[in-house]
Amino acid sequence: MALMRRRVGGYICSELCGSVMNQRLYSSRVDWKQLRPMILKRIKNRAKEYPIKRMIPVAEEVVKAREIVTKGVSTLLQVVPIHSCKFCPEVHIGAVGHEMQSCHGFKRMIKNQPHKWGPGCLNDILVPVESFHLENTFQDEIKHDQRFDFPRVPAVLELCHQAGADIPDEVWHRSGTSSAIVRENDEKPAAFLPEELRFIGQRTIEAWERLRLGVTKLLLVYPSKVCERCSEVHVGLSGHKARMCGVFKFEGWRGKHKWKKADVDDLVPPKIVWHQRPHDPPVLVDAGRDYYGHAPAVIELCMQVGARAPPKYHCMMKAQGLAPPIK
Repeated sequence: MALMRRRVGGYICSELCGSVMNQRLYSSRVDWKQLRPMILKRIKNRAKEYPIKRMIPVAEEVVKAREIVTKGVSTLLQVVPIHSCKFCPEVHIGAVGHEMQSCHGFKRMIKNQPHKWGPGCLNDILVPVESFHLENTFQDEIKHDQRFDFPRVPAVLELCHQAGADIPDEVWHRSGTSSAIVRENDEKPAAFLPEELRFIGQRTIEAWERLRLGVTKLLLVYPSKVCERCSEVHVGLSGHKARMCGVFKFEGWRGKHKWKKADVDDLVPPKIVWHQRPHDPPVLVDAGRDYYGHAPAVIELCMQVGARAPPKYHCMMKAQGLAPPIK
């Protein structure tokens, strides 16, 4: 019995000593004054590797695709009517606005209300997303008192600028004045042949796909942040310190943003709208909302002039779906 106890005690001691010996012991006696120059030197050496030369053609292609999309959408808006709700961000592309009761108002205090339609504009299709303009990717964080010292530019152009693309001055200037109002319903549409409109629409869709694909590639290399509580976007290593978050200002963060990794939808919002299929009624009603499909606003606008949508959107558009029952 004593021999058994001795063996058990030796086994327990060996296990305990082995677990203690295998652990890593960290010391808090770190001289941060000596480590700080090393860290700053490492960051400075890392900055020399940017911009990456292989990503410069991708950034330049994104700038060109963005210009084609903006020009194509501006041209199609002269022909295709677009309606924008006056009390919510809802947009409808077609001759008559839909009758679905999905308006939630300015502050989302109400729901399931009919929309009050008005003429739309370019920003209703291509949602503007702006960020602070930095000189380089490894610039110091923007403090709250410095928020007026840096201009606001489109986030896509800022991403391409940090990726090494050479952006002309007229592109920067034109990006700030791209909110042309769509023609009123009583005005005459511009004169275009159907073949010309179809060509413009198809070219716009192809440029739209290249734009989103290029931004996706750039986000894999150049970090970007987006706030979880609002739509603020920052292109850089870490988010800025400007307290501009307007959600629940009575909370403890006092306007501070809560940053997370940005996606392509944060920099290039698709703006989903209702898609009207050939077998749908002329006016989309609220009773058939479960049967109707959706599509990005750019894709739906181009399809109105005869362009073909990529196959990956067919499931979203419910292209082969049934029409709502007739009552």
